[in-house]
Amino acid sequence: MTDDGKTTKGASLPDDGIVILVGSGQRAYREYLLAGAARRRPVWILDATPATWQNEYVIGSTTVPLLDAQRLVPDQEGLMGAAEAVAAAHRVVGVFSYDETLVVTTALIAERLGLPGLTARGADNCRNKHHTRRLLTEAGLPQPHFAYVTDAGQALAAADSFGYPVVLKPRGMGASIGVIRVDGPEGVRSAFEVADSASHGGDSAYEGGVLVEECVMGPEISIDGAVFDGSYTPLFLAHKEVGLEPYFEETGHVVSATDPLLADEELLGVLRDAHRALGVGYGITHTEVKLTSRGPVIIEVNARLGGDLIPYLGALATGVEPGEVAVELATGTRPAWSPSQARTVGIRFLYPHRNGTVRSVDVPAATDTPGLLEANAMVAPGTTLLLPPEGYLSRYANVICAADDRPGCEEYLAKAAALTTIVLDS
Repeated sequence: MTDDGKTTKGASLPDDGIVILVGSGQRAYREYLLAGAARRRPVWILDATPATWQNEYVIGSTTVPLLDAQRLVPDQEGLMGAAEAVAAAHRVVGVFSYDETLVVTTALIAERLGLPGLTARGADNCRNKHHTRRLLTEAGLPQPHFAYVTDAGQALAAADSFGYPVVLKPRGMGASIGVIRVDGPEGVRSAFEVADSASHGGDSAYEGGVLVEECVMGPEISIDGAVFDGSYTPLFLAHKEVGLEPYFEETGHVVSATDPLLADEELLGVLRDAHRALGVGYGITHTEVKLTSRGPVIIEVNARLGGDLIPYLGALATGVEPGEVAVELATGTRPAWSPSQARTVGIRFLYPHRNGTVRSVDVPAATDTPGLLEANAMVAPGTTLLLPPEGYLSRYANVICAADDRPGCEEYLAKAAALTTIVLDS
């Protein structure tokens, strides 16, 4: 553990205290959140590597190396000790994280320091997808039929009992890693190996074991919502696009500031009841839902802001800054936000057509197609991209577009994507 932070620009720390951010994430995906948080309160980060780009936004940092860098296993005790050291030197008034692997540790830090926030039990109920399913079932909430299994034989028996297609997933991963659809009994054993193998890429507390679930049909949405003292309010709602079947790689999202689902009482009732059942009383969550013929069905609840730049799309669509809201909740303050604009904004992630090493990526300029806000190369030449099941999230670029409505936004995204190219080594 290394305390490598210093107060920046000669500034003194304010009397009303600082917040700790546990894990700052990848710059391309999370810088906007750290920038927003820093506008609300001074931020000290606890991270696995020394701060670089983060220094523009933080007053200090402490490096706590991972226990296992290959599997991204955090040093929970080291992080808790680092937080205590910061609290001994400064007035800490909140702690938060937007990293899936760190939400339980962050909750434990809040409990140890007596700070507001999500409880460790609530965080684990979201992190462990088996716990999520069990508790939502006990509460009588709509969700897929499921079974927790530990070998391929059990997986086959469960799949046969549900009927096909089914979905197999690790019990403790995120970003749809290791999630696979199976259309018949002949594919269950290999799918179990894919899902179970993916579970061994993270914290050992969530290692091993697979969920077999009914494959519910219907459009998929995600909702980033704020929870204060048990009261749930939606922030942003995204319509999700997936691809690379039979896997569930998330290839795009579209957020509309005026989406009527934000006021849908059936959906909101399910979301409120789910958070209550899981013991989520404070913080920002990211809930994934399928809109089916039997109503909204919960796929999962995550104890953090959404990934894939969804909250960034929300900010571009509404003017509401999710990093600022996250800090308010972390400090036990009821957040108040007022949208300053209303438009539809979407992102499309681009994947190669095969495995390979990147030779070049070219993206369009904003003037090349209507509605294009950003086009970003996500990999450098020499990067090896592997598609599922060999690799996940192997994106080479993204495009972000704005329009008056969802069909218009999707049209702009398609045009911008068509102008984006990749060359792979043969």
